[in-house]
Amino acid sequence: MEDQNKNLILATVLSFLVILVWYTLFSPPEVAPTDLAPAAITQTDSTAQPATADALSPAEPDSTATEIAAVPRLPINTPSLIGSISLLGGRIDDLSLKGYNETLDPKSGLVRLLAPVGGTDLKAPKPYYAVYGWLPAGGLDPALVPGPKTVWSVESGTTLAPGAPIVLKWDNGAGLVFHRTLSVDDKYLFSIVQSVDNTSGVAVRLAPYGIVARHGKPDTQNYAVLHEGAVRMSDGKLQETKYKSIVKLDAVEREGQADVVNVAGDGWTGFTDKYWMTTLAPESGQAFTSVIKYAPTADIYQTEARLPVMDVAAGASAQVETRLFAGAKEWETIKGYETSAGIKGFVDSIDWGWFFFITKPMFWLLHTLHGLIGNMGWAIIALTISIKALVFPLARKSYISMAKMKELQPEMEALKARTGEDKAKMQQEMMALYKREKVNPAAGCLPILLQIPIFFSLYKVIFVTIELRHAPWFGWIKDLSAPDPSSILNLFGLLPFATPDPSSFLFTFSLGILPILLGISMWFQQKLNPQPTDPTQAMIFTWMPWVFMFMLGRFASGLVLYWIANNTITFIQQYTIMSMHHKRPDLFGNIRDGFKRKKPAETPKK
Repeated sequence: MEDQNKNLILATVLSFLVILVWYTLFSPPEVAPTDLAPAAITQTDSTAQPATADALSPAEPDSTATEIAAVPRLPINTPSLIGSISLLGGRIDDLSLKGYNETLDPKSGLVRLLAPVGGTDLKAPKPYYAVYGWLPAGGLDPALVPGPKTVWSVESGTTLAPGAPIVLKWDNGAGLVFHRTLSVDDKYLFSIVQSVDNTSGVAVRLAPYGIVARHGKPDTQNYAVLHEGAVRMSDGKLQETKYKSIVKLDAVEREGQADVVNVAGDGWTGFTDKYWMTTLAPESGQAFTSVIKYAPTADIYQTEARLPVMDVAAGASAQVETRLFAGAKEWETIKGYETSAGIKGFVDSIDWGWFFFITKPMFWLLHTLHGLIGNMGWAIIALTISIKALVFPLARKSYISMAKMKELQPEMEALKARTGEDKAKMQQEMMALYKREKVNPAAGCLPILLQIPIFFSLYKVIFVTIELRHAPWFGWIKDLSAPDPSSILNLFGLLPFATPDPSSFLFTFSLGILPILLGISMWFQQKLNPQPTDPTQAMIFTWMPWVFMFMLGRFASGLVLYWIANNTITFIQQYTIMSMHHKRPDLFGNIRDGFKRKKPAETPKK
């Protein structure tokens, strides 16, 4: 019994410590207000001619607020996006997501994904945009190719919308005519076709590129378990680089830092936030150079897709098509682009975590159940039932072992009293008792150990997938990705006091309805386990449910809902198995025998 108790307490305490460390290290600090005014920066020198084609490096694509404001714009209007394109560089630098508000308040405004340089509003987001251009090679004058500061003219189109592309044109006056055709679908995928007509009478060499640029480090959520920063796929290899790591890259290009990877045929690169992403994706099979870069003098983070140098003969033309994803990280949408648009590995742009082999199928099942049920809260409960049914054959043996251990507890107490301080003799007789009753004292730990990877995987699903953002359950639970908004401090809304802010220390003690139900469900489940004979161990067991209640109270409501459902189902399963083994548990007292058990054999007198 002592070994079983130690194993069970060890597993429970380890689970508690894991969650404690998780909560302590991964809970985000309070974000201090920041000055969102655009930084004053200077244009990096873009006139230097690369010595070779392999050394091509686009200049940092920044412009002044005056330059941006002086150039006309073309509107973007789709079922999912609204914004505009600046004719300065032909950049896509103004984009909001129609389907997503900043908060649950419908008046809170749309989520702003991309923002231009300039503006005097201190609340304006930091500049974040995509820009395309050409790099000169083979001695071509840099002034003869379009770059971030080129002012384009409109050849056709007025508003970029699905089925209504916009064609931009720039004539360098020396025989090279450039076109850029921008198209967009009804979700978040842009298509950019860059072409050049060579009427100069001589062959030219040049290379197209695309850049996604962020001015300054964005306001991240600062969770260690969440990746925010650069993300890219290079021929099947996923790489995630946080902003602090981008700053520390080796200085290999000019005076900045860069990480350069040559992609043979399939890849993409961009920046990802918790729920949003902006990614450059050349066509499937297209070789390119993928670059993650930081310009310290301008404080600009960049990802680049540099395509190979093209040789365009006199009188010939050349063109290349690339894609730009700018929108919400919706699993179904991203998975669709992976399949239909051939963006391989694109679904891995969602941060699945270490347990991705569990997280991916778990999310698929949750997504499927949500589609059938229509409510994410009930889908989480259905997912819990599915998981419990899947692991029940394995857990059943553990529950039976725990039931037998519970039955043996009176004999264990008698054995301890009989052996006194002779621990060696107690261990010997305990092992004989286990062997005689065919009980494995370690088997009861298995259900707890199984919960750890499942818990972390579901935590990841609930935390990073946008499908749970602002998803209601019922009643007071309006957002399953946020903590329970109710509070015991105002008697769950009966008193005219506001609920403490989730970022405040007081919120830890406010306790919503779901955390309280969690503590109660853990207490009921604990009552079915063999109780420790050691007073210290018993005290740990007694306090464990209530400590977890406070610890998990600040977690997402969807995760707490899962834990409650899991505890409840586990209790029902274990209670049923114990009753089937003729030991119906009395939760508020001792075990009532369903039949009269034999008395333990007495030790022969010498």
